[in-house]
Amino acid sequence: MTQKIIKYIWMVFAAGLLGFVLFVWAVSGNFLGLFGDLPDFKELENPQSEIASELYSSDGVLLGSYARENRIPVTYNELSKNLVNALIATEDIRFNDHSGIDFLSMGRVLFKSIILQQGAGGGSTLSQQTAKNLFKTRNTELGILTRIPGLRMLIIKTKEWIVAAKLEKSYTKEEILTLYLNTSEFGSNAFGIRTASKTFFNKEPIDLNIQESATLAGLFKAPSYYSPVFNPDNSLRRRNTVLGQMEKYDYLTEAEFDSISKLPIELDYKVGNQNQGLATYFREVIKADLIKWTKENLKSDGTPYDLFGDGLRIYTTIDSRMQQYAEESVDEHMRELQKKFVKEMGTRAPWIDSNGQVIPDFLETAVKRTDAYRNLEKRYGAGADSIDIKLYEKKKMRIFSWEKGEIDTLMSTMDSMSHYKKHLQTGFVSMDPHTGHIKAWVGGINHKYFKFDHVKQSKRQPGSTFKAFVYAAAIENGYSPCYTVIDQPVEINTPGQPTWSPSNADGKFSYEKMTIRLAMAQSINSITAFMMKKLGPKVVVETAHRLGITSDLEEVPALSLGTSDVSVYEMVGAMGTFVNKGEHIVPFYIDRIEDKNGNLLQQFTPKKKPAMSEEHAYLMVYMLRGGFEESRGTSQGVSWTLRDEGNQLAGKTGTTQNASDGWYIGMSKDLVSGAWVGGDDRAIHFRSWVSGQGSQTARPIWVKYMAKVYADQTLGYTKGPFPRPERPLSIEIDCDKYELENSRFTDFDYDQKKNDF
Repeated sequence: MTQKIIKYIWMVFAAGLLGFVLFVWAVSGNFLGLFGDLPDFKELENPQSEIASELYSSDGVLLGSYARENRIPVTYNELSKNLVNALIATEDIRFNDHSGIDFLSMGRVLFKSIILQQGAGGGSTLSQQTAKNLFKTRNTELGILTRIPGLRMLIIKTKEWIVAAKLEKSYTKEEILTLYLNTSEFGSNAFGIRTASKTFFNKEPIDLNIQESATLAGLFKAPSYYSPVFNPDNSLRRRNTVLGQMEKYDYLTEAEFDSISKLPIELDYKVGNQNQGLATYFREVIKADLIKWTKENLKSDGTPYDLFGDGLRIYTTIDSRMQQYAEESVDEHMRELQKKFVKEMGTRAPWIDSNGQVIPDFLETAVKRTDAYRNLEKRYGAGADSIDIKLYEKKKMRIFSWEKGEIDTLMSTMDSMSHYKKHLQTGFVSMDPHTGHIKAWVGGINHKYFKFDHVKQSKRQPGSTFKAFVYAAAIENGYSPCYTVIDQPVEINTPGQPTWSPSNADGKFSYEKMTIRLAMAQSINSITAFMMKKLGPKVVVETAHRLGITSDLEEVPALSLGTSDVSVYEMVGAMGTFVNKGEHIVPFYIDRIEDKNGNLLQQFTPKKKPAMSEEHAYLMVYMLRGGFEESRGTSQGVSWTLRDEGNQLAGKTGTTQNASDGWYIGMSKDLVSGAWVGGDDRAIHFRSWVSGQGSQTARPIWVKYMAKVYADQTLGYTKGPFPRPERPLSIEIDCDKYELENSRFTDFDYDQKKNDF
């Protein structure tokens, strides 16, 4: 009888073993399509997981990343030994001894679960968990039999056993452990150990200490429940549990455990996103270029690149130090300028028409252009009363403030619209004119709350900064900087249009003879209009386009005062032509793109073209230096600390009607930089034209920026003169000599009495 029982047991065991082998075979081969496919050998040899593409500055600083899952992989050598020990002690102490499946652990789980009816954990090895991470075994379609509740988990586990065993054959233990850490989720939008280390502790994985390693290792069990940010008490308990495991398996001494377990969790928490870090506006602008590139370029397998999953490395021309200085300069100036703006407005609305009157229903009109309003229309229907009710309904929201940073408050949609419309905006960009490299880019005052980029996306009237192109056309047509004109009313008659006769900024005419260099330095409208009359709008438009302006320009006399919209980006690029000896370089900001393994995919080169002669370009630099060197030049207010040591600078201010736009383009021998300041709506501006001038609103950003750049000797930007052409100039710029040589040639009889004009 006993022998029969033993025989029966052996038969059951053999049948069970055979059945298990057949089951594993069926799962492995997806018998009759009942179980779902396993990854093939190629997938196991080259497992794919989404890797964030990284954006770097020219000096090697990581600016940001693009990803659906914020993941940047590391190698085993980049891992802290503390982290490796914490992981093995907590998740798989026999990791180095098994071949993917830990039968002792499985036996423990079965005994506790079935015999003792206790929870015993999953019993999965690190190899199995890596398989689960890599091939999403629990989220994919697994076959018909997986619809049976009890059978589903058995099939999933079996697949993980099979894949784990295959991984063990294809990879070393170190590689599997690294794969696991690179593919795990840690919460707070952190995928992979490197991102987690940066997110929670602002460290690289190799620099993690024991307690930090234990904290991160504790997150594997439940990233949200044990989050040190959102559930710090749970996280502390879990960390100490991990430390206890490390002591149990001799990775820590008892004394070390006692000491470290009493320490608090000290975080340096920062979730990586496109609203934080350096060059936030730039990173969004360049993203559109990169997406376009990925669609136009194919991988070796014929599929397009994926910016958000292929781990591309994009190297830009941005210098992180110069970018930091630009952002500091914008912040310092705009913070103070906003105070001045608020003080001048008082309780009055800043949205003003051309007659100085508040525009009625301005906010009601503006809100209709927002996504919030369009969503309400979809929900309630156009013209529904519920839309107005919702627009004026107060709710909790977080708003931007210069004085107090982010503020949590109760505010309606209309209240927030009023709040944000009262903020002045800015755009600033700095370029090396000899290479076309963009070195710094600030598209606004705060990317989290104001998404619109004011460097390249925004176009506004440039005001008097456009005068540079009028005078460039004059220089090319043989006029010397010493050519003289009288500051007097000018009338220009165009067929089919009313007579145009601009006044000067102060509404007065001096009736004095002055050189066109002095006229540009003082930004005299009448003399610019006179030169436009002589040259014609068509010539000026052609000149501006040739020098680098790409926007449409209206061929009208008023263009001489900057009435057609352009961007800061193209203005800086065009003005850089003067400093670059007449050769125009299209401003660019992508140096090269590499794949995740560092293989070069494309090296970008600047687009160059001759735009004007070297002599004419130098003469325009000389003209623009007048703002610093001529009496009452619009750059005379610039600090002498920038102008000492024989330094030559050039620049042009610009202010549009009602001071809606303030501009400044500043130049040194090595840098051309431009700033714009104004409201997002043209109706938002200083009531005082003096307060809203470009010399007050935009120029200080450039001044602060250049001071910081010169102070940083590591950048290599030195003071000095603009280089003069080697060949002698064919046009006289010594105005005493010029006046003698050209005394018999004039456009006016200077002996006429002023009141005859």
